[in-house]
Amino acid sequence: MFRKIPKPVIVLGVISFFTDFASEMLYPVTPLFLTAVLGSSMAVVGLIEGLAEITAGLMKGYFGLLSDKTGKRKIFVQVGYGLSGVVKSLPGIFPYVSTVFISRIADRIGKGIRTSPRDALLGSYSNKNNSGAVFGFHRSMDTLGAVAGPLAAIILLYFFPANYILVYLIAFIPSMLAIAFTFFVKEVKTPPAENGSSITFMTFWKTAPANYKYVVSIITLFSIVNSSDVFLILRSQDISNSDALAIAGYVFFNIVYATTSYPLGMISDKIGKKYIVSAGLTVFSIVYLIFALYQSIIIIWLCFALYGIYSASTEGIIKAWVNDLVDPSFKGSAIGLLNGMMSLGVLSGSFFTGLLWDAYGFQLPFLISSAVSLIAALMLLVKKI
Repeated sequence: MFRKIPKPVIVLGVISFFTDFASEMLYPVTPLFLTAVLGSSMAVVGLIEGLAEITAGLMKGYFGLLSDKTGKRKIFVQVGYGLSGVVKSLPGIFPYVSTVFISRIADRIGKGIRTSPRDALLGSYSNKNNSGAVFGFHRSMDTLGAVAGPLAAIILLYFFPANYILVYLIAFIPSMLAIAFTFFVKEVKTPPAENGSSITFMTFWKTAPANYKYVVSIITLFSIVNSSDVFLILRSQDISNSDALAIAGYVFFNIVYATTSYPLGMISDKIGKKYIVSAGLTVFSIVYLIFALYQSIIIIWLCFALYGIYSASTEGIIKAWVNDLVDPSFKGSAIGLLNGMMSLGVLSGSFFTGLLWDAYGFQLPFLISSAVSLIAALMLLVKKI
């Protein structure tokens, strides 16, 4: 099934598996730790997540551009994964809101350093005929880690109820395995971008293809209402009144995501990435509408299954789509700018979702997200790209 996937892509997939194993042990636990143990409000949860994402987004943009200037990708991959692996478990040693904040920000800095250069490497290992499959495979490996991590958290919390600190400490093990595999990453020699020393995002944007600009603009619009997934976890906890069930729903989402990313990536190579991405945004709209209007444990499973299909239809395929639209020398800049704009959107989305939830309840932000995402899907679908 994976015979067309280059070996360097498999190495990056293994690294992402272990990194997400650690990250996703902590991701569903962190909002519960902040609210139940440290007494934080929803607005604080949203602010921390939003600032973490904007930090990553800005760094993704800068280091994507820098990797184009230097023509090097591997060093950024190693430094980024290394930093994230070291800081993840700090709240287990120092259990304070400030430590969670510092850990999340430093972890996202590491993510920002590595993500765009890594995605540019993935693009260099692919072509227009298999880019969806390559990025889809990577997302599948990444998300398998996101299945294993929360399952490990559930098992730990079953035997050690509410011992969130232990979960933070155990997450250090897969983090170190991820760092070890970065030494097997294969560099792809890419000529530095023409006039690389003077290139900026402004000059890149001016010369970028029109289709690239349109796709980035619409995805940025969508990102403004695509708040952090922690709000789906918290909504699930509201419905089920169970930490374990809320995390289990998130695990189920990742199982669906992991098993559908690679097949949907291959399909996007055949029928066009526009149609798969548009369908994914439509599914997102349906998920948020259901979560806003209905309250049932069955709804949790249905919505997380659909949410997995949405993620598989968009996250890797959008990057593959952008990769296809730009010159090889500017892959880092193109994906970096996309990542930066998406993170700017998530910053506002996460913060204002938290504020609106505190002030008016969960329904209003969820309904807004549903409506705007449907508009974005239609705007992509009607455009000839």
